[in-house]
Amino acid sequence: MIHALKKLDDTYLMAGRALLGLYFLIPGIMKVTGYSGTLALMESKGVPLAFALLPLTIVLQVGLGVLLIAGKQVRLSALLLFGLTILINVFIHNFWALQGDSSYGHEMQNFIKNLAIAAGLLVLASTQKE
Repeated sequence: MIHALKKLDDTYLMAGRALLGLYFLIPGIMKVTGYSGTLALMESKGVPLAFALLPLTIVLQVGLGVLLIAGKQVRLSALLLFGLTILINVFIHNFWALQGDSSYGHEMQNFIKNLAIAAGLLVLASTQKE
């Protein structure tokens, strides 16, 4: 049974890469279509230089998401997206600053989810022999 499952390792890796890539590609595209709302959110959260960081975030999410899906420059893409995910977590999902606010639980859940995504990116980066 285990041997049969091991034969699918390449399939698991490809599917995981594609899902992680989509996790960044789709929100990156949504940031383009909802640009002003995303910029307002970033500014309301105190993101420094939000006007410059939003376009950079879009390029990183879309470009690196596509690279993950395509299986190109996977280690570098995963490590860059890891860093981006941690920064987004600290600035956007800062649940610790929301004690007593109705969005506290939602932001804590997003923060923890993003830690899991970041962990997956590190695991993905470690599997690459580039």
